[in-house]
Amino acid sequence: MEGQSPVSTRAGSYVAQSTGYRAFMPAPLPPVPAVDLSGELQGQLSAADRALGRLDGSVLTLPNPNLFVFMYVRKEAVLSSQIEGTQSSLQDLLAAEAKLFDAHLPRDVDEVVNYVRAMDHGLERLAELPVSVRLIREIHTELMREVRGGRLQPGELRRSQNWIGPAGSTLSTATFVPPPHHVVPEALGDLETFLHRDDELPPLVKIALAHAQFETIHPFLDGNGRVGRLLITFLLTQRGVLHKPVLYLSHYFKQNRQEYYERLQAVRERGEWEAWIAFFLRGVIQVAGEAAETARRILQLREQHRSTITAQLGRAAGNGHKVLESLYDRPIVSVKDVQAMTGTTYAAANNLVTRLVALGVLSEMTGFARNRRFRYASYIELFSTEGPGSGEPA
Repeated sequence: MEGQSPVSTRAGSYVAQSTGYRAFMPAPLPPVPAVDLSGELQGQLSAADRALGRLDGSVLTLPNPNLFVFMYVRKEAVLSSQIEGTQSSLQDLLAAEAKLFDAHLPRDVDEVVNYVRAMDHGLERLAELPVSVRLIREIHTELMREVRGGRLQPGELRRSQNWIGPAGSTLSTATFVPPPHHVVPEALGDLETFLHRDDELPPLVKIALAHAQFETIHPFLDGNGRVGRLLITFLLTQRGVLHKPVLYLSHYFKQNRQEYYERLQAVRERGEWEAWIAFFLRGVIQVAGEAAETARRILQLREQHRSTITAQLGRAAGNGHKVLESLYDRPIVSVKDVQAMTGTTYAAANNLVTRLVALGVLSEMTGFARNRRFRYASYIELFSTEGPGSGEPA
């Protein structure tokens, strides 16, 4: 980083341990001296608030905003998991959820399925339990259930030292060594106190500070990055910043992975909280804009396909519309699924599917003669994690 500040204890300090390595002891939030929100940072904060307002408005214009949430949660699950090294795509996740048992599905798709489960669990629990150490532990349990790293104490705060660094690094050569395990409960308790304290900090600033602090504490042996990114969504929802949980920063963090890690480390070593907040707010502005554009394109796609079905399917148009609406929360279907949706015979459902394929609404994805599955490809592609600017594959 250019123009680096000298070493600072504003975010905490490194303390030598009895076995010779140095671990970071985080200072409780909020930072001292207080975060300076004047100048450029104030402008970014205003821009981020406006971007979130536009996103909220865009989502609430959709016929069923919950269906938008359904797909956005899955896009976030894929991206957040890819940052940790999984290879599964959005299509892989949807296929797994549709019980499409394909030998070609990546083995790590279960980790992405767990992420969706953890997200859904957390959003449901927020109705009765605020963001807290207890909720964070519950989320970790869901995330790590019976997957790679699942043997590493799901839901349990670590009882040994961990560290962050390149493969092969040790405690003495690591990029960053979080606080010793005996410090973790107190540090998390301080973070929970900060989250629930009434203060003058804008919600987005508070959430930015909380995410960085959580990643610095690194309270689990595995899954800290994913839980920390989930924490952002839960806090946005709990604080009413958005009506629906549709802001996910994993895409931005993945695109800017190196800067993300450098900004966090600059906070620890040099107390550069303002630079971290600026980076975080740029992500909010970018991702909110992308999500609002996706909402606009969903409306456009829906109207296009509704018009096509009305014009082309004649007496079958009513059932065609039923199928179309169901595809927004179940974008992979079989003929039997369509039969159940429409209450028709199997032959009639098969004919309807054939006609929807001809219209470009559905496309066959299995290549099987029997037990075929069809996907709403143009809708899934609106949430694609690939394409220009999607960042390197994780």
